[in-house]
Amino acid sequence: MSARPALAELAVGDVVGTRTIELDRAALVRYAGASGDLNPIHWDERFAAAVGLPGVIAHGMLTMGSVVGVVADWAGDPGAVVSYQTRFTKPVPVPPEGTAAVEVSAAVGAVDAEAGTVRVDLTVTHDGVKVLGRAQAVVRL
Repeated sequence: MSARPALAELAVGDVVGTRTIELDRAALVRYAGASGDLNPIHWDERFAAAVGLPGVIAHGMLTMGSVVGVVADWAGDPGAVVSYQTRFTKPVPVPPEGTAAVEVSAAVGAVDAEAGTVRVDLTVTHDGVKVLGRAQAVVRL
């Protein structure tokens, strides 16, 4: 674990982390097994296309869970993340070969000195398109 950030040193707009998350079909298989989410949109190309998707897509919760790691790493303690929310806005298509790159940028959205918390706003995109909207984590420092 890294050292915890000092609340008094944070300002709205401070970028606290960035990361590229690579998702491949093997990650989808592992997540499906761990979560029990065996929906064919996450593994069957024909089924996904038949329901109007651009192909096999990543599980929304896999995407959501992967990107909050940026915040947990910055905080120095995953237990410091006291809440996390988002809206799923666009799917993340995962190609049969290679990976889908999900870009994450985390910035301070609000500081509450009285509560000892900071709200971190996450910008999450794939191919330049926002895939999670209103992604926010509250961290107790």
